[in-house]
Amino acid sequence: MSKYADHLPLYRQAQIYARQGIALDRSTLADWVGHAAFHLCPLHERLLTVLRARSKLFADETTVPVLDPGRGRTKTGQLWAYAADDRPWGGLDPPGIAYVYAPDRKAERLFSHLAGFKGVLQVDGYNAYPKLAERGEVELAFCWVHMRRNFYELATAGPAPIASEALNHIAAFYAIEKEIRGRSAEERRLVRQQKSRPLADAFETWLRGKLALISQKIKLAEAIRYALSRWQGLTRFIDDGRIELDNNTVERSIRGIKLSRKNALFAGSDGGAEHWAVVATLVETCKINNVDPLAYLTDVLTRIVNGHPNRDIDQLLPWAYRAEALKAVA
Repeated sequence: MSKYADHLPLYRQAQIYARQGIALDRSTLADWVGHAAFHLCPLHERLLTVLRARSKLFADETTVPVLDPGRGRTKTGQLWAYAADDRPWGGLDPPGIAYVYAPDRKAERLFSHLAGFKGVLQVDGYNAYPKLAERGEVELAFCWVHMRRNFYELATAGPAPIASEALNHIAAFYAIEKEIRGRSAEERRLVRQQKSRPLADAFETWLRGKLALISQKIKLAEAIRYALSRWQGLTRFIDDGRIELDNNTVERSIRGIKLSRKNALFAGSDGGAEHWAVVATLVETCKINNVDPLAYLTDVLTRIVNGHPNRDIDQLLPWAYRAEALKAVA
């Protein structure tokens, strides 16, 4: 828990134990983490399978430095994140987040992780996602925060009236979203059709007009082209009340990963990074379901080692967990 929920590296935990007179070196702690992750792997796999069966997911990825002993330095791996959260529109399915480690950022990893997924995938601008959509079973909804960031950086760097005006256009969409948060998907769709559709049409016309008037080599032109080249995915939310305006749901879930990465500097091996993905998946899914991660992991690990039947694995998923007296399994 201290490693994945409190983002405390194992070497620091070993130092804390030493001050308390407990001799536990980092390698021993790492072995314990590995054993726990081994027992939790079926839960991780099942949770990802459940998410793949949903019709709307968020996706993102972040780097993970991994020790490469043979070369005497670190290499760059990737933690891919897949999240589902239907609460903003009153959906009944519980929220969840799954992390999957891969040694690289190739599109093939995405294809493997989301094999069988059919629906809407909300993403940033990484070019692997359109390759997945080319297969015909996935529709992409792009993130307005990523699009906005390009204009924001220009507006805060100095006088940039066009970029500032673009931010005003974008703010109008978020004002509408604030009004309809928590309403049903159909209510959101109807309001967006009435209010957001005219704004989107006007914004697109405005972007194209400004692009025609400026040098194509400046950063403002890049920002406008970024938006226009993804316009269909950026405006998909207007016709589907389940879609959010941005990818913040999954990006928030990655903050803990980034904090652990900052504190620990690197994973000790590919296997260690895989363990990280397994345990972090369950810890973060506990958090967004208001389940105490420590109580959950303690209870679930005890049940697993006592022979909890694999056919009943869904009972151990974080959103299904209920704190109760452990029952011995014959």
